[in-house]
Amino acid sequence: MEHYRHEWKHELNYADLLAIRSRLRSVMMPDPHAVNGAYHIRSLYFDNLYDKALREKIDGVNMREKFRIRYYNHDPSLIHLEKKSKVSGLGTKYSTVITKENAQRIVNGEIDWMADSEQSLIKELYLKMRYQGMAPKTIVDYTREPFIFGPGNVRVTFDYDIRTGLRSTDFLNPDCVTIPAADAGIILEVKWDEYLPSIIRDCVMEPGRRVTAFSKYAQCRMYD
Repeated sequence: MEHYRHEWKHELNYADLLAIRSRLRSVMMPDPHAVNGAYHIRSLYFDNLYDKALREKIDGVNMREKFRIRYYNHDPSLIHLEKKSKVSGLGTKYSTVITKENAQRIVNGEIDWMADSEQSLIKELYLKMRYQGMAPKTIVDYTREPFIFGPGNVRVTFDYDIRTGLRSTDFLNPDCVTIPAADAGIILEVKWDEYLPSIIRDCVMEPGRRVTAFSKYAQCRMYD
């Protein structure tokens, strides 16, 4: 059964970050996977010949999806292939682990092996690469500060230092050049299941900050 979650995004300035972070620390726990409260994420996003994922995001299409591969803290020993789907503002994510070698093969366009994979997500990506022209498009790097809260299965994150690899897809190269992604600032994301506890809602609200449809992928494609 598909499990969809609610999601808010807010664009913040540094003063907002300091205020909200202080409040969150009093009621939420830091994610145990974080190192000194944060971790680095590198993702490689896919799109087809017509930039379907990008255009659907910009146009606010009600049902959309996007594929990416990613790893954390500059350590490619654990890489995930992920598909994110959105339906009427609710989101879900499908994920499977792939090896570093297979991730590089995907980047190189060597995809025949994917047809025989036992992982349905790998097969789905294969079909879309083979028949819809889906291919790696751009690297997205950023730093994330995550907080968790049990009731409602709430996760709050701050994402910042968002950088783009321009058109580079050299995903596994630690020396790949990235640059700041245009005017991307600090993004607050709030995700929850059936309900958002009022104590968390109060913590993340700042006067004048409204829910936004910010997309790190779209921001990093502005240079194309």
